[in-house]
Amino acid sequence: MPRNFTRKALILRTRPSGESNREVWFLCAEEGILRATVFGGPRSRLRSHAAPYHSGTAWIYHDPVKDSRKLGDFDVGFWRPGIREQYERTMTAGAVAETILASHGGGGIWEAALGLADAVFDALDGADGALCEKIFIYFLWRWADILGARPDLNRCVSCGREAGTGRGAAPAERLFFSAGEGGFLCGDCAGGQPLPAAGPGCRSWLAAAEALPPSRLGSCSADEISSREALALVRAVAGEALGRIPSTWDWQAEKFRTPPDFT
Repeated sequence: MPRNFTRKALILRTRPSGESNREVWFLCAEEGILRATVFGGPRSRLRSHAAPYHSGTAWIYHDPVKDSRKLGDFDVGFWRPGIREQYERTMTAGAVAETILASHGGGGIWEAALGLADAVFDALDGADGALCEKIFIYFLWRWADILGARPDLNRCVSCGREAGTGRGAAPAERLFFSAGEGGFLCGDCAGGQPLPAAGPGCRSWLAAAEALPPSRLGSCSADEISSREALALVRAVAGEALGRIPSTWDWQAEKFRTPPDFT
C-alpha cells in the first residue's frame, strides 16, 4: 500500500489524543474502519472538518513501521449540521455510529455498509423524533442483513411452516425470535417462551420499510403495537449479531418499561 492515499470516508467518532491532537475513526468502502490522528490545536481547520457524521474525501498518510495513520486533510462533501440540533437525531446518530464500530464496519461488505450509513445520516439530518425511531429500526434491520444475521421474517425455523399474515385463508399469526434457534418460531414451537414477538403488522412494516430509502420512511406508517414489536425485534436480532446491546441504544429503554396491551 502506498504511504499516501485517499479514501471516501464517513467519520463516526473522534476523541482527544494528548494535549492538542485528536483520534478519528471513519468508515470507508475499501477497508472498513480506519483510525487516524489529526494533529493541530482547537483552531485547526482540519479539526473542524474532521467531525462526527461528516463525510467526504480523506487524505491519509500511513507509517508502515509504526502501523499508524495521520489524517492530512479532509474535504467535506456532506456536513449534516442538523444532526446536532435535536436530541433524538443526536442520540440516534450516536447509536448508529456505535453499531457500525462494534461490528467492524460491516464484516467486509464495506461498500454496502458505507452506502447504508450515508443514507441513514442524510435522513437523520432533518428528521423529527418519530422519524428518528423509524430510521433506527430500519438501520438495525438492514445492518443485520449486511452482517448475515437476519432471519426469514415469515417462516418458523423449527417446523418450517410459513406464518399467516391475515391475507387469504391463513389467519394472522405472531412469530417469536429465538436467538438459540437462529430465527423465528411459530406459537406452537415457541411454547410460551418469553421471546421478542413479531406480529403480521410488524413484519409487514419491516418488509415495506426495507423497500424505501430512509428519507421516505415517514410515509410508511405502523400502529403502536407493531412499532414497539419492530423496535424490540431489531434490537434482539442486531444485538445477537453483535454479541451485546450497545449502551448507546439505551436512550430508547423507556419503550420497554411498560409492555404494550396486545389484547
